[in-house]
Amino acid sequence: MAKVKRVYSCKECGGQTPQWAGRCGDCGAWNSLEEEVQTASTTTSQAATISRHAGYAGEQKAQVQALSEVTSEKAVRWTTGLPELDRVLGGGLVTGSVVLIGGDPGIGKSTLLLQAMAMMAKSSGISPLYISGEESLQQIRLRAERLQLEKVPLDLLAETHAEQMVATAAKLKPQVMVIDSIQTVFTELLQSAPGTVAQVRESAAQLVRFAKSSGTTMVLVGHVTKQGALAGPRVLEHMVDTVLYFEGDSSTRFRILRAVKNRFGAVNELGVFGMTELGLKEVSNPSAIFLSRGDDALSGSVVTVIREGSRPMLVEVQALVDDSPLGNPRRVSVGLDQNRLAMLLAILHRHGGITCSDQDVFINVVGGVKLSETGADLAVLAAVLSSLRNKPIRRDLIIFGEVGLTGEIRPVQAGEERIHDAAKHGFKQAIVPTANAPRKAIKGIKVTAVQHLSEAIDTLING
Repeated sequence: MAKVKRVYSCKECGGQTPQWAGRCGDCGAWNSLEEEVQTASTTTSQAATISRHAGYAGEQKAQVQALSEVTSEKAVRWTTGLPELDRVLGGGLVTGSVVLIGGDPGIGKSTLLLQAMAMMAKSSGISPLYISGEESLQQIRLRAERLQLEKVPLDLLAETHAEQMVATAAKLKPQVMVIDSIQTVFTELLQSAPGTVAQVRESAAQLVRFAKSSGTTMVLVGHVTKQGALAGPRVLEHMVDTVLYFEGDSSTRFRILRAVKNRFGAVNELGVFGMTELGLKEVSNPSAIFLSRGDDALSGSVVTVIREGSRPMLVEVQALVDDSPLGNPRRVSVGLDQNRLAMLLAILHRHGGITCSDQDVFINVVGGVKLSETGADLAVLAAVLSSLRNKPIRRDLIIFGEVGLTGEIRPVQAGEERIHDAAKHGFKQAIVPTANAPRKAIKGIKVTAVQHLSEAIDTLING
């Protein structure tokens, strides 16, 4: 009989220790150690049975090859039938790759994947396998009927046993597999409960090995924590090839799919979807959604151009500056890092001569977009100045540029492309860094180049 062993595993990094401690010694996370019960050793027969059922091609011995002898074959991609999803993936699902998608409960992960698998089975003629560990087959059928996909040739399986999943996939040989979700999967190699760090790590490792050896494209659905990060050990993100986050407020109809890791495409690509009665629909022009403003120019509202992956996108930045009744004025930002807001206000005071030390400052990026680049710095300060002086900014004015600690306006990536995109949406004026000023005049838009924050303030006040 195998000896029982108790260990404590970190749910953040997966590190193990024989004794409990308040802080993980590997990653430094507090209160992250959880008790697990494991056998001292896994029998060789169990591992051999798993490999035999899986039919791993990886059982062959690896051979050393020279770099010059390795052929660089182009990866085969499966288009999902959803252009926005293909954009975030870098062109589609790559054969043999493993994709991890996470998001809040009820955000639409299962709906998105069911639509994608149905479109691939219908248009590409491939045979996907949808494995659900949280829902019964009847529940999936009801969702398919709501999406009008009940007649699509899609194979379903309700299973939580990792070895059975691998054995079934080895028998059916599907081109694409969906595991919904990885937190419900368990393996016989461990005695701990499903969802624990060890179970998630070992189950994911088995599925990833099967995907790499068989060439099956695999999509894993992961839960998220209260902080919005993927639940389970961070080693899970290192195992897979692509990590996607499905973001958005469940009370609104718009959803944002963001890539934070992609070995086969660009990182920080963005896909926008709208939730309808028939499922998720692509939004080909997200700038039109984020710019749905009224007809009158209002103080504290500025439009900027950000770049998400390969796509320029226009978003509205709103600011509210008001007298603070508190001794320590509040700094609240939604969609912008709060530390960066504090830094920008300090730059505005030092190099612009405008103080907000006795004012509450609230910043909001409309539409739930998160500003992950520095190109919106100048627009944030313009919105703050507009609200503080109660002076509306022209509705046809676009502003972008990075603000340095010395007050200089630094250039951003693809500046001329951003100006062209603003001109296509009807903007007539633009305030941009000098290094981003176009060499030739762009039809329909007047570009004002600035080098320092003081120049931008003078342009806004007197311009």
